[in-house]
Amino acid sequence: MRPKGIALLVLALAAGAPAAAGGVLRVFNWSNYIADDTIAAFEAATGIDVIYTTYDSMEELELSLLTGVSGADIVVPSSDFLRRAIKNDVFMPLDRDRIPNWRNLDPGQMAKAAAYDPGNAHAAIYLWGTTGLGYNVDEVRRRLGPDAPVDSWSLIFDPHYAAKLADCGITMLDSPVEVLPAVLKYLGLDPAAPGPDDLARAEEALDAIRPFVRDFNSARYIEDLASGSVCLSFGWSGDVFMAAERAEAAGNGVQIGYAIPKEGAQQWFDMMAIPAEAPNPDAAHAFIDFVLRPEIMAGITNYVYFPNAVTASQPYVDEAIRENAEIYPPGEVLDALFPAALYDAATQRSLARLWTRMRAGQ
Repeated sequence: MRPKGIALLVLALAAGAPAAAGGVLRVFNWSNYIADDTIAAFEAATGIDVIYTTYDSMEELELSLLTGVSGADIVVPSSDFLRRAIKNDVFMPLDRDRIPNWRNLDPGQMAKAAAYDPGNAHAAIYLWGTTGLGYNVDEVRRRLGPDAPVDSWSLIFDPHYAAKLADCGITMLDSPVEVLPAVLKYLGLDPAAPGPDDLARAEEALDAIRPFVRDFNSARYIEDLASGSVCLSFGWSGDVFMAAERAEAAGNGVQIGYAIPKEGAQQWFDMMAIPAEAPNPDAAHAFIDFVLRPEIMAGITNYVYFPNAVTASQPYVDEAIRENAEIYPPGEVLDALFPAALYDAATQRSLARLWTRMRAGQ
């Protein structure tokens, strides 16, 4: 448990339990994405037992939900999937009367999230972040020199640089909806509305660096970066900071940097939502309300290094995290961020085929 964990747990229990809900709560969340004391604190405060299961990709969650086999009461979908799922009645509308801590959510961030969930009717922001580049400072400098373009997508998408980093290891998220918008932005194209020619150019750019990419994964790269097994990862901001902390704790001499590329990067939200067929929606509402307490939300941010949207949590967030401009970007950087695009069915199919070909090296 982190030093702040015990203090935040005491604060949570002292704040009183949410409305009684009873039974068992089944939570389905991303790997490495909650503080080590959050579930225990919720169980102690409410008397509700939690079955906590993780997934490593949005596709895994989507398949589980759309086939009706998840049995989950709470899931944490990406904003892009949330938007598509709402149209298919996958999630129930939230009863805000049962979530009094809804008032703690930042109105500005919720307004951005409303682009995916009109009126914020179905979900509350869990955490948010950016998609950028995590890199081994010494290994990249050793191969590319002191002027390595660590602040640009060219570090990974330009074959000249990727070839020189291949021996120390390059990884990418296994997610076309994360990677393709970044490639389009790097090429000076609109990531929100790519046409067939744009997708062809993006595929050509990916094919050019495919020989230099060691792995596609959305979880294992954290440890790979931390151990020095790879030196460049296209990944999520908090994961990279988690890798940096693990490297520091291990004392292995690996220094990890993170960059939001100057060309612009995707800002995303992961949302707490209740499946329409949730067995225990009462407990699910109680869980959302509990997590939106400032001290609980701060504890999660302190553990996973992703920013949250609960403004009142800031006094409880570690100063090193709160003041880190790569975690909580300043205004001018926020202005350069772009949201996940809503692609039509034809574009989605094109992306899937493109990604399958590229991964296979065909």
